[in-house]
Amino acid sequence: MKKVALITGGSRGIGAATSMRLSKDGYSLAINYVSDSHAADSLVETIILQGGHAIAVQADISVEAEVLALFNAIDVALDGLDLLVNNAGVLATQMPVVSMTAERINRVMATNVTGTFLCCREAIKRMSTNYGGRGGVIINVSSAAARLGSAGEYVDYAASKGAIDTLTTGLAAEVADQGIRVNAVRPGLIYTEMHSKGGEPGRVDRLSQLVPMKRGGQPEEVAAAIAWLASDESSYSTGAFIEVSGGR
Repeated sequence: MKKVALITGGSRGIGAATSMRLSKDGYSLAINYVSDSHAADSLVETIILQGGHAIAVQADISVEAEVLALFNAIDVALDGLDLLVNNAGVLATQMPVVSMTAERINRVMATNVTGTFLCCREAIKRMSTNYGGRGGVIINVSSAAARLGSAGEYVDYAASKGAIDTLTTGLAAEVADQGIRVNAVRPGLIYTEMHSKGGEPGRVDRLSQLVPMKRGGQPEEVAAAIAWLASDESSYSTGAFIEVSGGR
């Protein structure tokens, strides 16, 4: 029986690379997306053509009712849930804190923090041995920004990822005796379209010389770390963080 994985924000960037990697590792996938149905459907088609099994499920994880609908869709279409990758995240245009509005801050926090909490909650209900589950793994995609702060650019985004780090630490201890491991990866400068959404498509190239390895990373490098944390090879790791940031 194939294990089942849900990847939020799974149709592009790190999410898409993770979806492809987990499919190769034998998972049946639920690929969540918020608006780009074409990208999600194309990824599902590619996975199926390669012999894998995947479905695309639309949901905005910042909305509780849509999170419930997302997990209910997985209950119906797939056999349980073994792995949750909390990858969905948003950022806004680069600006200093002095220029930020409450609407912007709340929008970032609603997806990156509240949405991740809600997905964890629903996953626990399905994975936890306290609820009759078979155990499982939760992997949170944090960011090196949680350590670095993203001054002058995305302090709100960095703060949201700091919250995810604390969630990872606390939740790992909370559910460790329920058959659930909770870990995180902290990507650094990765070549994804998220930088375009922040207003600077070339951001990785501009900052890459600050990285000890003198280059930006690829989504597949983050996916490899996620795959290890999902595997039995990391069976004694919980509350752990893997830096995928080139040394910065």
